[in-house]
This record gives sequence, structure tokens and C-alpha cells, in this order.
Amino acid sequence: MTTVERTVVRYGTPELDDLIARIAEGAFERERDDVAPYEQIRWIKESGLGALRVPATEGGGGASARELFDVIVRLSHADSNVGHLLRAHYGTTEDIVAGPPSETRTRWIERIVGGALFGNGNNEIGSALPAGQSSTVFTAQPDGAYTVTGTKYYSTGTLYADYSFVTGATDTGRPAFALLPVDREGVTLEDDWDGFGQHLTATGTTRLVAVRVEPDEITVVPEGVALPRWRLGPFYQHYLNAVVAGNVRAVLDDAIALLRSRTRSFTHGSADLPREDPVLQAVVGEISALAFATEAVVLETAGLLDALDTDEQVHEAALRVSQAQITVDALGLEAADLLFEVGGASATRRPFNRDRHWRNIRTVASHNPARFKSRAVGEHLVNGTPLPDNTYF
Repeated sequence: MTTVERTVVRYGTPELDDLIARIAEGAFERERDDVAPYEQIRWIKESGLGALRVPATEGGGGASARELFDVIVRLSHADSNVGHLLRAHYGTTEDIVAGPPSETRTRWIERIVGGALFGNGNNEIGSALPAGQSSTVFTAQPDGAYTVTGTKYYSTGTLYADYSFVTGATDTGRPAFALLPVDREGVTLEDDWDGFGQHLTATGTTRLVAVRVEPDEITVVPEGVALPRWRLGPFYQHYLNAVVAGNVRAVLDDAIALLRSRTRSFTHGSADLPREDPVLQAVVGEISALAFATEAVVLETAGLLDALDTDEQVHEAALRVSQAQITVDALGLEAADLLFEVGGASATRRPFNRDRHWRNIRTVASHNPARFKSRAVGEHLVNGTPLPDNTYF
């Protein structure tokens, strides 16, 4: 066990409430004006929120998976971009915490508790390689180190991070991965994400050119080793469900504020004041039910992610997380659309930026389309076909 003399923010404390409230301040203006949340990420590093899932005996927050996902929902409610961009960090931390005792694990735990954040160097595009392979190559060096060269896309959160989790293959074809400092020579981070939603998540390009990888920074899968079902697949997928649920809470906030502020009713409305119109009140009530349902599904499912020790547990979690996504994505998009039923044409004016919720939810939901999840779930239930085992399911 490592002992770190630092107080990190804990779940259920006023300090955590205050941090999330501070992050919420100015989120509307940041998204409207395209201002990256560097200051807010600095607060997160200083608070130690990134160590929420590290055991308390090792200096962390000691939170359960359900508690972590509750925080992700709340962060995404406060600022959709901030909630999302921490996905690679919490996923990588989950992997490190679950690892066997070692000097390497101890070193990384200390860094996490110290405020370090991880980014994502996993995804590639435009490759004709078979699924699961990579054009990023780790080349062995005479002194036992490696160099790595490749280009990664959709590197969510990496511009805000201290280290990037980079995957690839050795020059002999063995799967490999490494945790690399983002400021190391040969690493270039590009803020070139141009999606219409989640545009402050720094989901850009990472270029690696002959980047040195020290022997204790790389893990190479040995020849002949059969990998178990990927334990973190359900975690990474459910993280996106939590981001959507947080966005739906933000939709409800906007719906309530919009109806309270309106003074001009429809000519054929049911009341002189919109806030007294039972039809419009019913729309807000419907949005509130959708917000409750999405969050309830996310938190109920999150409880499965505390026990992912066997292939059977991982498969069951993948099934439930997929069912959750099918539900949450549909309800989230419905809520974002209903927001415009509360207001007239003026509600669509650009300065109000009310379309941001639909754009953000649609962007998150497009990561791994729910239609493919529905088919895989149906095939499993009808024919007993195992669910896909890859990083995108």
C-alpha cells in the first residue's frame, strides 16, 4: 500500500458539492463563446477528484462505482464537456486500481492521488487493418526501451491531461500499450475536433513520432497469451450513458427557466401566462420524468461495475449497459427536442444556445450507435450469441 499525505475530495461532502457548483458557473458562456475549461480542469486536479475511485487506504476517495457514476452525471449536468473529457482518465484509473501490487502500480496511484489526469491515445481512423489491430508501432531499442510512432484520433481529454494511454503493436506484431507524458519529445496534440457537439472536450488528434517509451512504461502482451474478455468495455460505454443523463438534467433546468421567464403566450394557448398554461406545464413534467428515468437507469446499472472479476460478470455488465444505452439515448434526445415545445420560435434564437443539449446528446449517442446494440442484444437473447468483445461495445 502507498501512503500519500494529501486530502482528496470525497463523495457526499460539501467540498464536492462546492466544486461542482463552481464548474457549473459560466458553463453556458464557455460553450457559447468556445472557451476551453482549462481553469475548471485545474480545480479538478487540485481537488484530487481524479482519485475518487482510488481506495481510501491508498490516499484516494474510496468511492464505489455507483458513486463515481453519480458524480459523472452531476459533472455532465454542470458542464457537459467537463463530464465527458474525464472518461479516459477514470477508465485508465479503473484499470490501474484493479491491477496486482507492484512498484509500477504504486507509482501510478501516487500520481493519480497527486492530481495527474490521463487522456486517450487509442483510436485510429482511415485504416484498412482488421478490427483490433493498430497502425501505431512500438519499435524495440537496444537498451530495452521502445520508440512509438503513429497517429491517434478522437483523443478526448488529452489536451487537458498529463499522460496519454497509447495502444498499438510491437514491431513483432504483439499488442502493446503505454502511459506516456503528453509533453514528451515527439508528441504533438492538435485541438482539431470540429463536431457540432461536445466541442470543448479536446477530442482532437495525437501525433507520435519516434517517441521514447521507457521499459517500465510499456506492457507487451506475451506470445501465446489468451486475453480474457475486456473488463473495461462496459465501464467505458456506461460512462457515455452518464454523460447523456447529466445533459438531460440540464435540459430540465432550461425548460423550467424558459417557462418561468416567458410573458407572451400562444394566441391559441390555454392561459394568458405561459407559466400557467397546463399544456406547457405538462411538457416540463414530461421532461422531468425523462430526466429521472435516465439517471435512475444509469445509477442502477452502475452498481454492476463494482464486480467485473470474471468473464461472466463482464458479459452481464455489457448486456445491461447496452440495454441502458438503448434507453438513455432515446430518452435523452426526446427530452432535448421537447425543450422547444416549451417556447415559441424565439426559443430557437442562436444567442440562447438551447440547441446545445440536443447537439451534445446526439454527439455522445453517435459514438456507438444504439441500433447495433439493439441487434446484438436481440441476437443474444434469441440465439444465445455472446455479445461482441471489443473496445466499442
